[in-house]
Amino acid sequence: MTAPGNSDVRVTVARTLDHVVMAMTLRGVIYLGEQLAPYTEEYDGNDFAAASHLIAWIGPEPVGVLRLRWFADFAKVERAAVLEPFRKHGVMRVLMQEALRYSGRRGYKRVLGHAQLDRVKYWRTHGFRVRKDRPAFAFSDYEYVEIERIVEPPENAITAETDPMMLIRPDGAWDEPGPFDRSLERLQREKEAAA
Repeated sequence: MTAPGNSDVRVTVARTLDHVVMAMTLRGVIYLGEQLAPYTEEYDGNDFAAASHLIAWIGPEPVGVLRLRWFADFAKVERAAVLEPFRKHGVMRVLMQEALRYSGRRGYKRVLGHAQLDRVKYWRTHGFRVRKDRPAFAFSDYEYVEIERIVEPPENAITAETDPMMLIRPDGAWDEPGPFDRSLERLQREKEAAA
């Protein structure tokens, strides 16, 4: 997935152990290395429970990461980070656009996040607003507010009525043939050969 207006940056969903390790490594460099976050706060036990990791690439290099967690009626943007040398390349904008598109494609209509107080203006550039009547709160030495963005799922959003062959394709690659499509093609060839 390449973002409009920035053909240098592409975003993929981490689907392999190698890509998940890349996402964890990027976060380690940025949060542990730069921000000196405690290890137990950065790796909080939510990386494998109903979570997806998006990786931003410039050429062959992974340069940014964003975690999405999936709840019953909303998605939550977390752990968004870009390596320092690439922060002026629009990487975070591309990651956020893809996170919103991907959430909508999964059928979510609302995306939440937590914004440090000094970053609210930035989040507004992505269409987020501060949630009313929700108090500020603090963790990891920063004060935060809850933010949200309404997303309009596209007509081809994944639902219980989606073609079952699409539902078993790799997450985020629903429009591309997957391993079971190839299996179906193989079975079809075998039937034709036997006839």
